[in-house]
Amino acid sequence: MANRDYYELLGVGKSATSQEIKQAYRKLALKWHPDRNSNNKEAENKFKEVTQAYEVLGDSKKREAYDQYGHAAFEGGGFGAGGPFGGFTRTSRQGPFTYTYTSYGGNQGQGSPFEGFDFGGFSDPFEIFEQFFGGSTPFGRQQRRRVYQITINFKESVTGVTKEVTIEGNKRTIKIPAGISSGQRIRYQEFDILVDVKSDEQFKREGNDIYVDIPISISTAVLGGEITIPTVEGSIRIRVHAGTQPGTMMRLRGQGVKGIYENDRGDEYVRLLVTIPERLTSEEKALFRTLAEIEKSK
Repeated sequence: MANRDYYELLGVGKSATSQEIKQAYRKLALKWHPDRNSNNKEAENKFKEVTQAYEVLGDSKKREAYDQYGHAAFEGGGFGAGGPFGGFTRTSRQGPFTYTYTSYGGNQGQGSPFEGFDFGGFSDPFEIFEQFFGGSTPFGRQQRRRVYQITINFKESVTGVTKEVTIEGNKRTIKIPAGISSGQRIRYQEFDILVDVKSDEQFKREGNDIYVDIPISISTAVLGGEITIPTVEGSIRIRVHAGTQPGTMMRLRGQGVKGIYENDRGDEYVRLLVTIPERLTSEEKALFRTLAEIEKSK
């Protein structure tokens, strides 16, 4: 990780403005945050990489030193232990994740290790999930919260649902908002609810987009026609163009899931699968033989 170019990690050029660097970090940090990528070691590593890159490029003095000396400006040797900015390393653990945070700001012993640093609009790199999804940080700024898990089905996650549950002997009413996805948390005063969404046999969800496979007959693929498509809000009729090829993907704009925090909805992607009949009547066989003869004549 130490040898990776920080500009490359954030996907920006060396002439990028501080605002462009901040925006790039926010986007990548949300994408790779471990709480959104459970049991994904690669995501955990990428999150730590982009955080380290932004810690340097997001500070004008550190960026100037990095542009001049590269990674050597923040490594032991040449500049003394910890680089020209001093600093310290702190390791914390939450659940299956271990986070190592190295500070070059020389603020050891001054309270939070994140004081005086701008993490792209967050107070620290682990506040991202807390702000957007209600999760806690791994650095102990708050007392460890109790976490309970609840399982809901796909439809309930799309439309929202109210559940009556019993927690530590007390009945509670849990309101789950529409658009929630598996792995997200809901914060209540005394505890958190971790939501697990069952997989659906028909719909597959990626972000706020959904995907569905729809079989069509050979005649519909060749001649075109209307078919029924299921959506999260009911079935609709759409027209298939003549000459549709197997695997054709159709996009239904705005027919996906409405996210919790976004104003716009996702889309629905429909993949058309042309079905080949396994059994044919004598009349159907005769028609296909006629078609085969026509194809040969071409």
